[in-house]
Amino acid sequence: MSIGRKAIAEAVGTCWLVLGGVGSAVIAGEKIGNHGVAFAFGLTVLTMAYTFGHISGAHLNPAVTVGLAAAGRFPRVDVLPYVMAQLVGGFVGAGLLLIIARGMPGGYDPTVSGLGANGYGAHSPDGYSAAAAFFVEVVMTFFFVVVILGATSKRAMNTFGGLAIGFCLTLVHLVALPITNTSVNPARSTGPALFVGGWALAQLWMFWVAPLLGAALAGLTARALEPDQVLRKARPGPPGPAEEVPTRA
Repeated sequence: MSIGRKAIAEAVGTCWLVLGGVGSAVIAGEKIGNHGVAFAFGLTVLTMAYTFGHISGAHLNPAVTVGLAAAGRFPRVDVLPYVMAQLVGGFVGAGLLLIIARGMPGGYDPTVSGLGANGYGAHSPDGYSAAAAFFVEVVMTFFFVVVILGATSKRAMNTFGGLAIGFCLTLVHLVALPITNTSVNPARSTGPALFVGGWALAQLWMFWVAPLLGAALAGLTARALEPDQVLRKARPGPPGPAEEVPTRA
């Protein structure tokens, strides 16, 4: 599969994650509450895992891509194209959501209502400190990526990997929604922040640094626990394919 096709799959999948997950909070949050929003995020990843998993691995998240690379389960040369595609998808998803939200009675102003952007301190849903927000983002991303790496291991029941990953993201949101609106995904955070501007862009650094740190730690942990899962380059000799490990996430 060409990197171009994989990038398109990542962009479309990430667009769906933002449109479905953040959209559930912006459009229906008052009706479905945090439980419904958490479930919506889980469903976006679950549906895309089975839709695009066979094409790109359905990372849909720069932190997942970095975690897989740190674990030796994803070619480092493909990290940048994946991340760029995910950012494009997140931006388009947030834009589509804003178009829909502006059809509300009275309209919708993202700079006032937030468009589901992630934040801490005064912009945390329940007023959590920056330290608490940073810590929860690192820890939740760590466990999310650990689950992805375990569920997609060669020795795992890969048929059900998408279910484990989707339910894990649901659980992550149930914990972190009151604290940061839950990121664990720099692309999910960047899309809305670009439309909100101001405080959302000023606090965006945390939702890059913390998830990438948590993902890298998860990747190194998985690499230590399952060293046989690391991608192996083809050995010198007759031409042959590299020995690879499935990277569906």
